[in-house]
Amino acid sequence: MRDDAALSVKDLTISLGRNQVVHGLSFEIQPGKTLALVGESGSGKSVTSLAIMRLLPDRIGRALGSIRLGKQELLTLPEAQMRKVRGGRISMIFQEPMTSLNPVQTIGTQLAEVIRIHRRLKGQALQEAVLDMMRKVRIPDPEERVKQYPHTFSGGMRQRVMIAMALACNPSLIIADEPTTALDVTVQAQTLELLKELQRVTGTAVLFITHDMGVVAEMADDVLVMRDGREVEHGSVHEVFTRPKSPYTRSLIEAAPSLVGKLGTDTKAAEPVAELPIAAGVEPLLVVRNMTVQFPVHGGLLGRVKGAVHAVEDVSFAIGKGETLGLVGESGSGKSTIGKAIINLAPLHSGNIEVAGQAVDYRDRKSLALLRRHVQMIFQDPFGSLDARQTIGSAIMEPMRVHGLQTGRAAEERMEWLLERVGLDPARASSLPHEFSGGQRQRICIARALAMSPQLIIADEAVSALDVAIKGQIIELMIDLQKEFDVSYLFISHDIAAVERICDRVAVMYFGEIVEIGPRDDVIGRPGHPYTRRLLSAIPITHPDQRATGTRRAPDAAPPRSPLKPLDYRAPPARWARASDGHFIRDAS
Repeated sequence: MRDDAALSVKDLTISLGRNQVVHGLSFEIQPGKTLALVGESGSGKSVTSLAIMRLLPDRIGRALGSIRLGKQELLTLPEAQMRKVRGGRISMIFQEPMTSLNPVQTIGTQLAEVIRIHRRLKGQALQEAVLDMMRKVRIPDPEERVKQYPHTFSGGMRQRVMIAMALACNPSLIIADEPTTALDVTVQAQTLELLKELQRVTGTAVLFITHDMGVVAEMADDVLVMRDGREVEHGSVHEVFTRPKSPYTRSLIEAAPSLVGKLGTDTKAAEPVAELPIAAGVEPLLVVRNMTVQFPVHGGLLGRVKGAVHAVEDVSFAIGKGETLGLVGESGSGKSTIGKAIINLAPLHSGNIEVAGQAVDYRDRKSLALLRRHVQMIFQDPFGSLDARQTIGSAIMEPMRVHGLQTGRAAEERMEWLLERVGLDPARASSLPHEFSGGQRQRICIARALAMSPQLIIADEAVSALDVAIKGQIIELMIDLQKEFDVSYLFISHDIAAVERICDRVAVMYFGEIVEIGPRDDVIGRPGHPYTRRLLSAIPITHPDQRATGTRRAPDAAPPRSPLKPLDYRAPPARWARASDGHFIRDAS
């Protein structure tokens, strides 16, 4: 180990209760360098980061060995001194932002707390520092959004807040635990560029924990591959990608999807059409007509409504029986809001929804009960959608029992079968959600949605928390179930490669509006809208040698557009053009 390393870890062994989960791990990170810690869910990546921060669970968590920040040993540091290290000299970006943010404090208050404690700023200087960090991570309307609460932010927006909090104090080490999992590819590219720029300016070391080998190729100087708590391979990023020694490392690299270089160039001139056809090519199961979702914004001394966030603006589409429609776009574009509005978890301002030919009356309890029987949703945040005090087996069986589908031993057998289908041991049915990794919790949510045998599943970032190997298995499982049960999917995702694998058609969203829709191969292979092309160009590379080849476009540096509109705002009518059969592009002018 070198004396000038920002972080040195030597012979680290971690135990949780009687179980040893990390075995003799050693590595170091030099100032200004990035080490990527790579492996599947449950490999020991995140628990290693918790040990560095001295955040292992009390009484049951134990770390042995040596962890040095510069020349300071952290494992023997008194807790009072360790509190000064956390957030000041070491910052951490956690995997699940909603569980890291306080739901009863505004975003601005939480950002200000970090800066006030570690940078000693007050008054106007503190407020300016908070707004500056929000601008750096490209949160639109920072002056307004600083007053809002975490639940009003999308998953990706919440992760941007977490990144802002980590960057706020110019730490010597940043531990980034899956920091771009919830981010779309364009914001991911901007975030990675921001972290790299911070390193160039401050010499900050980064421990980047991820399962995305495309991000590793983009960011890392060195790579450490873990499996079952042990080191599998360790070397420079060029060595590992060019000459991987372990078959496991090779499988991770091969499983990392990328569309770089696949974009077609044979785009055809589009012909104008009177309006966008919304009927699917087969029997429609879901029809959405002119959906608009708005959230009022209050202000002034009397708290009057002064405007509205136009989350979804006059959106129409259809999904056929047994078809998968992919809904892609940046964080905050309205993708998740559409899914929530369909199942009555977001207020429908205007528009009509039909499921299996029946109009949904959201004011009628019987209509809502029928909707929830036939339409299920897999949410973006797996921990937030599971009851922390309910066993996973009970969580999966509950909807079956509530709707009278299965009871007693039959419900238990189906629950065990579903756990096996999503790659979990049925013997763990009595375990609680906190005993599982982030990827495993998402698999539990998928099993719970499948328990109802629904006609339509709205999958909101259903595979975003999974490593590439398990992600591929879950996507294949969803495809198999679709063939077996003729189920339809609304697949909401920022992962274009996953969309390419599972979807029949793709709709691209930009600030609450669909700007392009059509067959998967046309939209992804021959994009017609400028935003779609920008979205595809931001997909991670497959090898570190591509960093300087010009195959990637620079992240968009334009100021973020605001979805906040005045009360009298009326969206201009959309103008559409047909590029090919079923492929429609919105006029970008």
